[in-house]
Amino acid sequence: MRISLRPTEDAFFGFFSQAAQNLVAAADVLAELGQPNANHQSISERLVDLEHSSDEITHELIRKLNSSFITPFDREDIYRLGGGLDDVMDHIEAAGTLVYLYGLTSLPAIPREANEMLETIQACARSTAEAMPRLKDRKGLEEFWIEVNRLENQGDRAYRMLLVRLYSGEYDALTVLKLKEVVDELERAIDAFEAVANTVETIVVKES
Repeated sequence: MRISLRPTEDAFFGFFSQAAQNLVAAADVLAELGQPNANHQSISERLVDLEHSSDEITHELIRKLNSSFITPFDREDIYRLGGGLDDVMDHIEAAGTLVYLYGLTSLPAIPREANEMLETIQACARSTAEAMPRLKDRKGLEEFWIEVNRLENQGDRAYRMLLVRLYSGEYDALTVLKLKEVVDELERAIDAFEAVANTVETIVVKES
């Protein structure tokens, strides 16, 4: 039987779970962009609120880390995981806010490929939220990083097809520039989810 010499500190796992649940809420709000007659201002405002909540969780995590003599796993991995979850939120909030600030509300609908990316972000968020509570015993997590890697590849394909569509002449040049910034943030959000999954894999390997 493997005996752990480190005490269990539930607070850290609580922070990770709260941050991941915030990402599920943010991904669901962001997905509203694909609905007819979406309220873009409301979407942006709610995402800003969730981003502020995520920042508070990250700050509490860092305060806890700085005041803890012993941690459940390496300090740099705790910091990296907390920062990675916060990075995802930043990209999600940026995408939703740019749609509103750039006045893309005049578009009849966002491109189908962008909807596919929104669905990928939702799937990544749900997988991440389901995985965080399992960090405590670090069991059954391999399927998590495998699934997020699969979703990231799926998101990459949608992103490439979306770029093809943007440069096809369907949209005027200014709209292309605005949409490109939005979809770049979507792509960064998906990449940031993969970075979180990679950090979880690193933690599991180190602690096994």
